[in-house]
Amino acid sequence: MIPFLDLKNINNQYTKEIKQAINNVLNSGRYILGEQTKKFEEEFASYCGTNYCIGVSSGLDALTLILRAYKELGLLNDGDEVLVPANTFIATVLAVTENRLNPIFIEPDIETYNIDVSLIENKITSKTKVILPVHLYGQCANMEKINRVAKKHKLIVIEDAAQAHGAVYKQKKAGNLSDAAGFSFYPGKNLGALGDGGAITTNNKQLADVICQLQNYGSSKKYIHNIKGVNSRLDELQAAVLRVKLKYLNKDNEHRQKVANFYLQNIKNKHIILPNIPEENSHVWHLFVVRVKQRENFKAYLESNNIQTGIHYPIPPHKQNAFKEFSKIRLPLTEQIHEEVVSLPVSPVISHKECEKIAETVSKYTI
Repeated sequence: MIPFLDLKNINNQYTKEIKQAINNVLNSGRYILGEQTKKFEEEFASYCGTNYCIGVSSGLDALTLILRAYKELGLLNDGDEVLVPANTFIATVLAVTENRLNPIFIEPDIETYNIDVSLIENKITSKTKVILPVHLYGQCANMEKINRVAKKHKLIVIEDAAQAHGAVYKQKKAGNLSDAAGFSFYPGKNLGALGDGGAITTNNKQLADVICQLQNYGSSKKYIHNIKGVNSRLDELQAAVLRVKLKYLNKDNEHRQKVANFYLQNIKNKHIILPNIPEENSHVWHLFVVRVKQRENFKAYLESNNIQTGIHYPIPPHKQNAFKEFSKIRLPLTEQIHEEVVSLPVSPVISHKECEKIAETVSKYTI
């Protein structure tokens, strides 16, 4: 069976270094907000090209804390509107509602599956304060146009970069294309920890300072609490592991790109809609997502040929029971996408022979 994602083998590449990094933490006696977290924050900020990086507990916390910080700064208030892509994982929307803000769903561009920039301005009202694009599947949203609209209407832009570690847009990396960005280090991400973790990047010192307090019980000095905060800190063990894997992120992304290019060149099937890649984007292929009618038949066919697949995502946020208040909203393109998408295996350790089998098998699929 060709696994959809072989995390064990991905991490086995770096076993010696990871074990040494973990031992270093163990021997340090400092397990929260220590040297490893500080160094990772510096290294990841440098990698993204930003002035600041704050490690947090998860990608969801990253987005939630950015919005919370803007509320602390008086730039957002309860009931303000945040424009979000309808085609995304639920975490994007949860970060908005957790802050008592209102998500306004925008349909995707069918060519990229990212937010359709042409629809944004028509959704802006006097209550709109934020645009929150998602770099879905590892491909940056059209940030040039998004930032242009945001500047015109004096809006904050926050990137959900949870799937886009190392993605490039017009010579700048994801995480450095807006006012602030949230990353996830969930184990299956391009830069994955050995558990949960996340980070925020920004060039705004005032914002970074507030987030540093919020993530640590609202404290900038032990036992002195200026604001009501939470406990959302990237722990030392995860930071140490991420420091090891960050060194190899570009190499791993390059392998993903080779796999994706092979699929694009060798999958020939009129029933399969392959991804479309705009020239200005540098896709890092967190996921290789195709669309197909009768998805369950396609998945079963691949399974019978010993190929695992994934679905990202089967139910859009506005149709989730958690968001019953949005269930009557009509988002036909998003709903169609969520009924048709299938993710093929792509990873830093998938072999060329496995890719050949996948491409050949997918090409032979018939309805």
